[in-house]
Amino acid sequence: MGAALALGERGRGRTAPNPNVGCVIVCDGRVVGRGWTQPGGRPHAEAMALAAAGEAARGATVYTTLEPCAHVSVRGPACSELLVEAGVAAVVIALGDPDQRTDGEGIDRLCEARIEVRTDVQADAARRSMGGFLTRQALGRPLATLKLATSLDGCIAMADGSSRWITGPAARSHAHLERARHDAILVGRGTLDADSPMLDVRLAGLEPRRPRRLVLTRGVAPPDWEAVAGPQSIAGLEGVNDLLVEGGAQAAAAFLAADLVDRLLLYRAPILIGDGKPALGDIGLGQLAAAHGRWRCNDARQLGSDRLEVYERMRG
Repeated sequence: MGAALALGERGRGRTAPNPNVGCVIVCDGRVVGRGWTQPGGRPHAEAMALAAAGEAARGATVYTTLEPCAHVSVRGPACSELLVEAGVAAVVIALGDPDQRTDGEGIDRLCEARIEVRTDVQADAARRSMGGFLTRQALGRPLATLKLATSLDGCIAMADGSSRWITGPAARSHAHLERARHDAILVGRGTLDADSPMLDVRLAGLEPRRPRRLVLTRGVAPPDWEAVAGPQSIAGLEGVNDLLVEGGAQAAAAFLAADLVDRLLLYRAPILIGDGKPALGDIGLGQLAAAHGRWRCNDARQLGSDRLEVYERMRG
């Protein structure tokens, strides 16, 4: 399942509105097929892995990060039916599919064909990997990740606005990898006007994975940009499962005030700025007690001289 999850990450940021699923097929202790959801959502991971396995799929065990779909589409057959036709012996699934067109029916179809089914294998890792799709299904909007690169004292720039570079090359490379994993990137109008950011992916081999560029404004967006009137408007973004909010302080504050940040990437450089520009504006916090119990750290690592901490919003 770990290998299937790694394959699913290859499609993250490119499969919307479909989930970024990964699939591995094993027969007699040997991997005979691998697949991941392709750009635009088709072919599905299971279909890709079955095509690679061919006849070797008969009697094999399939590891897939999401319940195989049960609905037939004009774009392709139901994966649960493909698995039955291939004669697999067992299917190991990380998560059930909340899409009402499948939601248990894929598993039922496999069981009807007397295929052994195991579920909830590395489910937490699968939820993080496919968080954009799952958030879209549950809340009707993309999963929003806020990226902040700050000094130790919480500044994102000098008092005059200069900010190149707060973090070092390792942290910046990681941030570009995060861009490649998102369907769209959003900045505030002030950041757009002041910095004219490219928001491209500057990593060898990943340059084509440039996300859509969004600007938070009630005005007209420049060419090659899309206007988003307010944080709540992200629900209307078609083809976006994963949204990255990159700046600046007012855009970040607006999303936090609206409680629309699901994931926080905090890059901290070992520097002190003092009288600089703070990372956030007013987020509508009335009492200090209300700030507690909202965020859980699920990852922390050193990136060169900088520190990355990843937090998840605790809901429900």
